[in-house]
Amino acid sequence: MRSTRQPEDKFGMRIRLLLLGLVLFVSSLAAEEPKPASGPPSAADYDAFVQPSDRDHWSFKTVVRPPIPKVTDATWVRNPIDAFVLAKLEGHQWRPNPAAGAPQLLRRMYLDVIGLPPNLEEQSLGGAGGDVGERFDQLVDQLLSRPEYGERWGRHWLDLVRYAETNGYERDGTKPNVWRYRDYVIQSLNQDKPYDRFILEQLAGDELPDASSETVIATGYYRLGPWDDEPADPKEDRYEQLEDMVNTTSQVFLGMTLACARCHNHKFEPYSTLDYYRMAAIFNTLQRPQAGRADLGSPAGNREQLAREAARDQAIQERQREIDQRRTAFQTTFLTEYPGKLPADAVTAFRTAPDKRNDAQKKLVQQHQAALDLEVTAELPEATRGEIREFERQQQDLRAATPDLPRGYFFTEPRPNPPVTNVLLRGKATAPGTVAEPGLPTVLVAKQPPFPASKGPTSQRRLILANWIANRENPLTARVIVNRVWQFHFGEGLVRTPSDYGVMGSSPTHPELLGWLADWFVNEGGWSLKKLHRLILTSNAYRMSKAWNAEYGAKDPTNERLWRMPYRRLDVEPLCDAMLVATGRLNREMGGPSMYPFVPRQALEGHSDPNAIWKPFDEKDASRRTVYAFIKRSMVVPLLEVLDLCDTTRSAAQRNVTSVAPQALAMLNGDFVNRQSQHLAARVEREAGADRRAQIVLAWRLTLCREPTEREVAAMLQFLQEAQQPPIDAHQALVQMCRALFNLNEFAYAD
Repeated sequence: MRSTRQPEDKFGMRIRLLLLGLVLFVSSLAAEEPKPASGPPSAADYDAFVQPSDRDHWSFKTVVRPPIPKVTDATWVRNPIDAFVLAKLEGHQWRPNPAAGAPQLLRRMYLDVIGLPPNLEEQSLGGAGGDVGERFDQLVDQLLSRPEYGERWGRHWLDLVRYAETNGYERDGTKPNVWRYRDYVIQSLNQDKPYDRFILEQLAGDELPDASSETVIATGYYRLGPWDDEPADPKEDRYEQLEDMVNTTSQVFLGMTLACARCHNHKFEPYSTLDYYRMAAIFNTLQRPQAGRADLGSPAGNREQLAREAARDQAIQERQREIDQRRTAFQTTFLTEYPGKLPADAVTAFRTAPDKRNDAQKKLVQQHQAALDLEVTAELPEATRGEIREFERQQQDLRAATPDLPRGYFFTEPRPNPPVTNVLLRGKATAPGTVAEPGLPTVLVAKQPPFPASKGPTSQRRLILANWIANRENPLTARVIVNRVWQFHFGEGLVRTPSDYGVMGSSPTHPELLGWLADWFVNEGGWSLKKLHRLILTSNAYRMSKAWNAEYGAKDPTNERLWRMPYRRLDVEPLCDAMLVATGRLNREMGGPSMYPFVPRQALEGHSDPNAIWKPFDEKDASRRTVYAFIKRSMVVPLLEVLDLCDTTRSAAQRNVTSVAPQALAMLNGDFVNRQSQHLAARVEREAGADRRAQIVLAWRLTLCREPTEREVAAMLQFLQEAQQPPIDAHQALVQMCRALFNLNEFAYAD
C-alpha cells in the first residue's frame, strides 16, 4: 500500500535543500570581501583582489594591428575587411554569399545610413548601368554627407545613453531643455566630430580649455537617467544617481560591467568594489540644479560667457530699477488726486503702504493693478516717457550685445573641492567604509594616475577620466566603438556582447578583424566615424545577399563566420519614417523641441490629469522624423513601445526584436498606419490617375522601392475589384491595398 506521507516527505526534503542552499549562498556572500584583522577592508585589501594574470584577458591588452591575411580569391577583396572575412570562410572551405541585387542593396543602404528609403528619383540608381561597385561607392559618400545620417545614427547613440525626456517615477516630470542634448548628438555626427572629441565633450565638456555652450550641453549625458524627485532616503538616492553614471559610463565607453561591484567585488570579473567607488568619486562632484522637487535647466556656457551674461543681467536690472522708480514716483503723484475710474476702496488700497495693507486691500491691489498701470502709462509726462524710453533702449542694446545663452539640461560642479566618497559596505549609504579616492579600474592601469587638487572652478576629475578613456592607448575604447558601428550595420557585433568585454562576455568571432579595425580607426581613420562607415559600406562583406545556404546554416546558424548578410527587421523609427516618405508627408524640419505623436485617448485615461499629460495632436508637427518624438518614461507612445523601442531606464546596447500579437493589431488597426494608408492612397490617385495598374505600380515603388511582378499586379487587380463593393468605393479599396503593403514583411525588412 502506497504511503500517503511520501509526497510530504519529498516536499519537505525540497524545502530543506532550498534552506541549505540559502545558507550556503549567505555564507558565500559573507566570504566575498577581504577580511582584515579589524575594521573595514582597506584600499590595499581591495586592490589585492585583482591579480596580474587578470590583465591577460584579450580585451584588457593593448590593441596590436595584425597583418592583413592572404586569401585564395583575391578578386573578392575590395578592402581589408573582406580579406579577414574571406580568410575565415576559406579556412572552412566556404564561400561568401554572392552580392545582393542592385535594387536590394540600394534600399538596404538608404535605410541603414539615413533611415529613409530611396524616393522615386533615387530608385533609378538601382537599375543604372556601369560599374555597380563604383556607383555604390559614390552613393556611400552622398548618404554620409546628408543631414539625415545624423538623425538615424544619433538614435543609436541615444539608446546607449538611456535618453528620455522625463524623469520617470511617480510624477515623471519633464527634463527641461533636454532635447538640446539630442540635437547635440545629431549635429556632432553630421559634422563627423572625431570620436575622441565626442567622448571628451560629453564627459568633461565644461572642464575643457575651449569649453563652449555646445560642450556644456554635451555633459547633459550624465543627467539623462531616471530621477526620483521625492526619494524616501535622499542619501541612498544620491548613490543611486551615482550608480546610474558609473554603470552607463563604464558600459558605453569601455564595455565594462563595473556597476556589478557596488555591493561586493565582482563575482566573475576582475573589478573590485573599490574600483566602483573610485569611479563614483569622480562623479560625486556633480550637483543637480533644482528648486525643491522642481528639476531646473541652466544657461549653457563657459565661465567667461556665464560671467558676461550675469554682468549684462545686472546692468539690465539696474535700468529696470530706474524705470520702476520713475513709474512709482509718478504713480504716487497720480494717486494723490486720482481722476481715474478705479473704485474708491481700490484707490485707498493703492495709497496705503504695502506693509500696512490688510488682506482685503492686498486682494484689491492684485485685481486692479493692470488697470492702474494702463492709466499711469497713459498719463506719464513726456519728460518721464523720454527717460523710460532711453533706459529701455539701453536694455535692448545690452541684450543685443550679449544674447541669452541657450538653456540646457546638465549637472553643475559648483566648487573645486569634491566631497569625500566612501566605499559603502554592502552598498548601503548608512555603512561607509574606507575612503575611495578617484581612480580608474585597477585591471586597466599599472598604477593609478594622480588626481591633483584643482586650482580652477571645478575639480578637473572628469577631464582626467575623459582623457584616459579617449587616449589611443586605452585597450577598450576603440574596440568598443568599432564593434558598435559594425553591429548596427550587420545586426550583430564581432563581439556579441557589445557592452560587456569582460571574462563573462563573448569572445570576438573575428579577433584579428576587430583588432585591425580598432587600430585603423584611431591611427588612419583619425577617430572618424564617417570614415569607418565608408570602410564597412564599401566592402563586399557588407554587400552580400541574404540568401540562405542550408549546408552553412546547419553548421553556423547564427552566422558567426559572416557567410551572409542577416535578415533584420527595421527599428520602429525607420519603419514609421518610411511610411511618411511613401505618403510624401514627411516633415523634414530638424531639431528643436520634440513633437507629440498621436496617442489614443484610452492610453491617457489612466493618468490623474489626462488633459495635461500629452499635448494636442498636430499632424504636421507629428510627421517629423520619429527620432524627434517626445519620450515619456511612464507612458511611451504605444506604437513605439509595441514595436520594441529600447528600455529608456538604462543603457541599451541592442534592441529586443519581438513578434507578438499587439504588433499586428497596431499595424493593421492603429491610428498611425491607417492614417498613412489614407494619405498614400490619396497620393497614388493624385499621381497615377484612375488607371488601376498604374496605381499598383506606383504604390509598389513608393513602399517597396521596386516594380511589382506580373503575378503581384494580377493579384492586386483582383483584390481591388473584389474589395470595391458597396459601401466600399474605389478609394477605400485602394486604402486597404496600401494598408496591406505597409504590413508586408518586405516593407518591414530593409531587403
